[in-house]
Parts: sequence; C-alpha cells; structure tokens
Amino acid sequence: MDITNSEMVEKVFAEVKPTLVYHCAAYTAVDAAEDEGKELDFAINVTGTENVAKASEKYGAILVYISTDYVFDGKKPVGQEWEVDDLPDPQTEYGRTKRMGEELVENLTSQHYIIRTAWVFGNYGKNFVFTMQSLAKTHKTLTVVNDQYGRPTWTRTLAEFMTYLTENQKEYGYYHLSNDAAEDTTWYDFASEILKDSDVE
Repeated sequence: MDITNSEMVEKVFAEVKPTLVYHCAAYTAVDAAEDEGKELDFAINVTGTENVAKASEKYGAILVYISTDYVFDGKKPVGQEWEVDDLPDPQTEYGRTKRMGEELVENLTSQHYIIRTAWVFGNYGKNFVFTMQSLAKTHKTLTVVNDQYGRPTWTRTLAEFMTYLTENQKEYGYYHLSNDAAEDTTWYDFASEILKDSDVE
C-alpha cells in the first residue's frame, strides 16, 4: 500500500476494516532528507501519516505509530534519558517531519500509541548492523564516528513492546523504548561490538 496515496489508503481500509494498525512506514534517510530526499521525506512521514491517521480514525482502528529520538535536539548530557514530556525540538528535516507525524496522529486519532525509539536494528532491511557486516566483507579498515551517543533497539524488542501495549490495553499516548543499557554507546562502540569476531579494524 502506498500510504502517500489517500485513495489507495481509503480503499485498503474499506476492504480490510482493521481494528489495529501498526504504522511502521517511514522515510529514514536522515542525511538525504536534508537535500535530494526532502520531498519524499515529507510525502511519506507527513502526508502518508496523515492519510493513515485519518483512515484509522474513520474505521475505529487503534493506531500504533513508530517515531524517533530525532524529535529532540540531542543536547541532553550523555546518559541522561529523554522523558516523554520533554519538549520536542527537532534539528533535522527528518526529525521535523517525524514530529509533524506525531502531531497528526495525536490530533487526528482518539486511539493511538506513539513510540519513540532509536538506533533500530534487526535481521531484515537496511540498518547499521547490516551495513557494518556488509562493509566488513570488502574492507579491512572502517571509520566510524565516536562522538554520537545513543541506545540501540532490537526490532524484536520493539515488536514485542508494540504488542504488549495493545494486548494489555495500556493508556494511549507517548512511550519511549530502547534496549536496556548501563550507559549510552557511540556508533564506534556499536560497530566494534558488531565486528568483534571479524578481522576488520
């Protein structure tokens, strides 16, 4: 389903009549969203989310929307967690469109869960783990930034949390999720862990 096409979204909802919708579609190319991908970023993260939100409300479906830590400015000290009531202040186009998506879900639907997560990785699709493993096959040395901090989130953890919220009928609203960690990690630390059993430096 092309969520940027309102007629297609309406048609699918009319046929399926869902009671629960997991909205995981997003444009996540953060750097490209600043330039060549700006139009597509808005189309998917804003227009697409608006279409899904309107249809969800029309057909009485609970909407679970996946958002991001990019809705914040990233200026908290390392190790200090972002709270759901912290004021969003996105600094990137990607962060701004995801924040607009949050507001659309919040304002257009009466039954919603908005989950902010970070550094999502898993067995499928493009993600940091996949990228590092792929590069390791063709490079002996990799350069990874060591001054950006965050907490990786496994896709299974995210999926289980989404199910937990809906099956247990938790209070609608905002939630933050990442895998437990004693402290934030850097992309360099994350890459080192991914490649610890390889010959890559």
